Amino acid sequence: MVIAYIFGVFLVPMVISFSKKEGLVDLPNARKIHTKPISRIGGVAIWASTMLTFLCLVLMSYYPYGKLMSGILLGSSLMFLLGLIDDVYGLGAKFKLLLQVTIATIVYLLGVQITTVPFFGGMDLGLWSYPITLLWIVGISNALNFIDGVDGLAGSIVTVNSITLAILAVTLTPPSPISALIGFILAGSMLAFLTFNFNPAKIFMGDSGALFSGFLLATISITGVMKGATLAILLPFVVLAVPIMDITYSSLRRIFKGQSPFVADAEHIHHKLLHAGFSQKNTVAILTSVAILAGGLACLFANHFKSYNAIKYDFILTLILVGVMFLLNLIRVLTKK
Repeated sequence: MVIAYIFGVFLVPMVISFSKKEGLVDLPNARKIHTKPISRIGGVAIWASTMLTFLCLVLMSYYPYGKLMSGILLGSSLMFLLGLIDDVYGLGAKFKLLLQVTIATIVYLLGVQITTVPFFGGMDLGLWSYPITLLWIVGISNALNFIDGVDGLAGSIVTVNSITLAILAVTLTPPSPISALIGFILAGSMLAFLTFNFNPAKIFMGDSGALFSGFLLATISITGVMKGATLAILLPFVVLAVPIMDITYSSLRRIFKGQSPFVADAEHIHHKLLHAGFSQKNTVAILTSVAILAGGLACLFANHFKSYNAIKYDFILTLILVGVMFLLNLIRVLTKK
């Protein structure tokens, strides 16, 4: 994490300078909050600091070689490249979705797979493993892109989520040090980016940073947490509660209006909070607090599994109670005039 942070602190200003010189900036419009052109390729710094950190591990002979690690790094780099092309040239939503599915398929074939569900004694998914894995990877990748609408929000959520998933990866049995390693490196890269992304932001992560980060969160949640037939497989749904809630709400709202779920608008959860009178900083604080609370609950549940080595009904009841409370408060905010 420290190595990635150091790389990022030096790389982000270089990316800001380059993007302004080349005109790679995000211009303000009616749908956006910022009022002046801002660099939109922050994902370059996030990706570069992450990969340079892995290079350092190679030089120190600490790199955990293997098909699984290579698949995650390859897939995340392809997702970053897709986002970067979209940031610079712009791509159609359907074409971009097709490429995302292709990248997720490559990673699936390299071993990143959801294979079981914790019901009926640990049911094997069989042929359903492929579509469910693709839905998770593509969905979480885009969910991070959806919440990237307020200075510092997406970066804060990614930081909290990546650290939580890294902790879970070494807490659950069997542990997954590789997943934890990726999580902490991503957190370090994102913390460096946040240094320049908090309101007022000097740089945005863009599609390249959001898709890259979301892809890593999705894949390490599979390799680090979704690896057994117990209810622990549901922990990533708790950890990633904020992006999952936002993409679900946004997609359903657009579908019910007869619109494509890929059409951008200004009615995400963070927009609703802004319209309710909260500042950008308070909006980030509220949603990041929810992410921290969700991560804390997930860690408590994980410790519960480890201590008692059994599935208890109080986990399910607590999860339902927290979900209901969060939904009620969310509905109250979203329906507030």
